[in-house]
Amino acid sequence: MVSVISHLVQHRKAVISEKKILADLQQKSGNEFPGSDYHPPDRKNWMSNLEPQKIQINKIIWPGTHDSATNDIGIPFISRPFAQCQTLSIYEQLVIGTRVFDIRVQENRRVCHGILLTYSIEVVLNDIKKFLGETESEIIILEIRTEYGHKDPPEFDKYLVGQLSEFLIYQDDQVFEKTVAELLPKRVICVWKPSKSPPPKPGDPLWSSAYLKDNWIDTDLPWTKFQSNMKYLSDQPPVTKRNFFYRVENTVTPQANNPVVYVKPVTYRIHPYGRLFISQCFSNGCADRLQIFSEDFIDEDFIDACIGLTRAKIEGKA
Repeated sequence: MVSVISHLVQHRKAVISEKKILADLQQKSGNEFPGSDYHPPDRKNWMSNLEPQKIQINKIIWPGTHDSATNDIGIPFISRPFAQCQTLSIYEQLVIGTRVFDIRVQENRRVCHGILLTYSIEVVLNDIKKFLGETESEIIILEIRTEYGHKDPPEFDKYLVGQLSEFLIYQDDQVFEKTVAELLPKRVICVWKPSKSPPPKPGDPLWSSAYLKDNWIDTDLPWTKFQSNMKYLSDQPPVTKRNFFYRVENTVTPQANNPVVYVKPVTYRIHPYGRLFISQCFSNGCADRLQIFSEDFIDEDFIDACIGLTRAKIEGKA
């Protein structure tokens, strides 16, 4: 018992220390970067407003969400706080500007986070199709994977193609160098990551997981995560020299051996520092590697930061 208490005390000290490091760095260095003062007049149509013929796919800073479809997961006030990473629906996230989604499913085509379940994948796809029907030039990256420990939904690849066929951008390395306008009217890059089923092949309507990479750091310590994100990003080739998307997640994760296990209070240890991370990418010389940037409980300020940097890249200011 004494060792457990000692561990908890030491861990709490580490959390406080790491939060202070981030706060001090932000106060010292600030959050300025090219495009940081931009606020789009219409987040729902931000790609359209940045001129689709000028936006090259590999130059976009894609705002994304982690565990995207968990707004209604579990039982409110009981199990939900342990697994909810977003409060907005997929449609609401699209409207405020989110363009990359992390969806986990189990064998019955229901969205899940660990052992907790929420609505059917059909809800997600209907939200996406509703949004696509209301806009003209917004491109979406949709990652769907079988959650760890679950079985693949039967013939799920055929189901996805049937649901999204008219919108799917086929797997092709040349996509990265094209502009949004060159891909239209196709508007969805759908990455399917099964557990045991065969992955998508070159030229398929779905993309394999090799095209969406990240380095997941499982920690609830914010400075540890911040530094690790920067290190792994720095190890990547520049966006113009790679044929895959790379994701950085501005999140920290509750740990089972610590008393704070609700998602929101833990992830808010790093949540305010999205803009700081972008500014530090410039300070550390790896801004040309940043591409997909995602977080829990996404908000408009985070999205504006991504759009602002994208606009600066288009204008040659970054």
